[in-house]
Amino acid sequence: MKRILTFLALATAAGTASAQPALRAAQDSTRMYDLQTIEVTATRASHATPVARTEISHETIERNNYGLDVPYMLTMTPSLVATSETGIGVGATSMRMRGTDASRLNVTANGVPMNNPDSHATFWYDTPDFISAVGTVQVQRGAGTSTHGTGAFGGAINMTTAAPDTRFGGDASLSYGSYNTNKQAIHIGSGLMGGHWLVDARLTHIGSDGYVDRGATDLKSYMLQGAYYGGNTMVKLLSFGGKARTYLTYTGATKEEMALYGRRYHTDGQYASADGPFVLRDAEGNITGRVNYYDDHTDNYLQINNQLLVNHRFNERWHMNLTGFYTYGYGFYKQYKDDAKLLENGFEERYAYQTDANGDFILDDGERIKIRKDLIREKLMRNHFGGLNAAAGYTARNLDLVFGGSWSYYACPHWGELDWVEDDPAGFDPAKRWYDNDVHKQDANLFVKADWQVARGLHLFADMQYRYVSYEAWGVNDNYVDNQVNPDGTTGGMQLIDVDKQYHFFNPKAGLTYEFARNHTLYASFAVAQKEPTRNDFTDRFRETFPSAERLLDYEVGYSFHNRWVTAGVNLYYMDYKDQLVKTGQINDNYDALNINVPKSYRRGIELSVAVRPLRWFSFGGNATFSQNRIEDYTNRVIDYSTWNDATNFYDYALTPMGTTRISYSPDVIASAFLDFHIAGFEAVLHTQYVGDQYFTNYENPNMKLDAYCVTNLNLGYTFRTRSARSVRLGLAVYNLFNAEYSNNGYGYSECYEGAQTDVAYYFPQAPTNVLANVTVKF
Repeated sequence: MKRILTFLALATAAGTASAQPALRAAQDSTRMYDLQTIEVTATRASHATPVARTEISHETIERNNYGLDVPYMLTMTPSLVATSETGIGVGATSMRMRGTDASRLNVTANGVPMNNPDSHATFWYDTPDFISAVGTVQVQRGAGTSTHGTGAFGGAINMTTAAPDTRFGGDASLSYGSYNTNKQAIHIGSGLMGGHWLVDARLTHIGSDGYVDRGATDLKSYMLQGAYYGGNTMVKLLSFGGKARTYLTYTGATKEEMALYGRRYHTDGQYASADGPFVLRDAEGNITGRVNYYDDHTDNYLQINNQLLVNHRFNERWHMNLTGFYTYGYGFYKQYKDDAKLLENGFEERYAYQTDANGDFILDDGERIKIRKDLIREKLMRNHFGGLNAAAGYTARNLDLVFGGSWSYYACPHWGELDWVEDDPAGFDPAKRWYDNDVHKQDANLFVKADWQVARGLHLFADMQYRYVSYEAWGVNDNYVDNQVNPDGTTGGMQLIDVDKQYHFFNPKAGLTYEFARNHTLYASFAVAQKEPTRNDFTDRFRETFPSAERLLDYEVGYSFHNRWVTAGVNLYYMDYKDQLVKTGQINDNYDALNINVPKSYRRGIELSVAVRPLRWFSFGGNATFSQNRIEDYTNRVIDYSTWNDATNFYDYALTPMGTTRISYSPDVIASAFLDFHIAGFEAVLHTQYVGDQYFTNYENPNMKLDAYCVTNLNLGYTFRTRSARSVRLGLAVYNLFNAEYSNNGYGYSECYEGAQTDVAYYFPQAPTNVLANVTVKF
């Protein structure tokens, strides 16, 4: 009996001793997570915030992280559409939410703005595979809560990096699939050292040939973080970024071109060559010419993001966080311009027009003929973006209060260089910049948010933000303006930029949330959001007045239900815009769509979502958005090349009053459905998304639209353990399972001559059925 008691005592002691490290690790992880969450309270909605939102967990991210860009990982969220120029979801990708484009979606990482302060867009290939380091993502729809950076006019994407693991370990991931799409990633973490310190590092390469011809992508990235965790303090230093090289595919292809040469065809980098290996034909099959392609027709960009985060909890009621950040970016793209006008690429007038042997101008119907030459040009930029975010929070029994602010400064010179010009014409100087301009921008805000529980289940929410923006741009731009009056009295030349604008925005938000009968929640909110124009809105409108800032009044009402088996919700929204900047159907020479202010417009709709889990190993559900997106009293403008206005020195527009019309790129229906099986380490997720018709202009022109499409993806996985690995996951993703032939993006424009309108439309076709296999080992 004594031996038995002795044995039991030793076994209990051993078990307790072996459990203590695991217990300490769990306690450390909990403490770290608690400190980690402080930094997101300033910009993220809580469970009681009356905002339409979707949470994406780290586990969901891991299951879908084969190498595609972030927009394709968010397509299961309501009202969101992803786009890809390469047709494969890697490289030049973007997204729209509730019909609004990327320049109107606020994106933050640890509260730091990821939108470019100039263009307001987020370029996902600038930070390749950053999603692998993300802990959770919150997607807010509508104006959302106050955040840092550009205004949220369609939604906000709030990402936070995951807390480092307290155990030593890491993971390695390999992917390979169709069109040579591949990913190699290695991640290693030190675990908690000395009870306080952690170091974490990640390296990734992602590549693809792309579905479209020459749509190659080569992305290299890193992430390094060091963290200190004290009893109530976290200090974390992160550095992440990457180098991207992508072949330019932004021109797309017309339907006629795809009918002749296939859906993978596009003209970027193409130039006429008598002995070119590629043949062009007309619709009857007759040879019309021979062409070749410039191999270095590429976009190149280096971006390095640095963040220093300090989170501190003073006591149970007070906490604060400070985040300092600095982002460096340098990039350029090379273009082969076939038969380009010299006058529009920085050559002086005397060299840019065709002359006869006597040096006199050759006239064609009374007009001088501009010299055209093949050339290779570069457009370059170098940017510096830095600032500070600060916030403090107070929590009492019935009150959560957060207040803070941010300040940032952005500087970015833009310039152009010519690498080569055909026949080396007089006036060609490779050291000369054919345009050169600078941008300085300051962005500051102050905010206060309050969540007051006035009664059991009833929360009142208030959010007030003041935002100040100063934007300056000056110098010479890359657009040629025939009738520009220069300081020396001459006319014509590269466009002169002189922008000096300041904006003061007050953005109040208010709402209430009522939780009743345990599983039911009602909410309603009202929000004001205001937004300054982008760089292109200023610089690419040289025949127009400067654009106005936009204002949004966002009304939202919602209901949700959840229990162990069912989660369901409905959200109604009405987004009332003043001076919304919308696409006109016109483009500049870089194929960027041009915008104009429209006095009154709105977006209204209903968002439905449901998820049902009738069995432990099976769930299904979906979401759908039904919306109307309209401009009131819209007048369509098409340039008429049969007119010339001596007063303005421009061609006139053909004007067509159209009354209430549909806003471009705004489908009336977006719907998704999924089936999810999980059993004994095996998982299978089938996801289908339907997107309705989208028009390139602000009226339903059938010659310029994206047809509705429905695409289905299948994700298979099997996870198991081995003696030497914590887990091994084998995955296979089948994209476009049913081989739909569709395009998810495009653009178009119209021209008029003597009353006859010509419509031109370009499309970005997506890959047919394609696969991507992955193996991820955690150790």
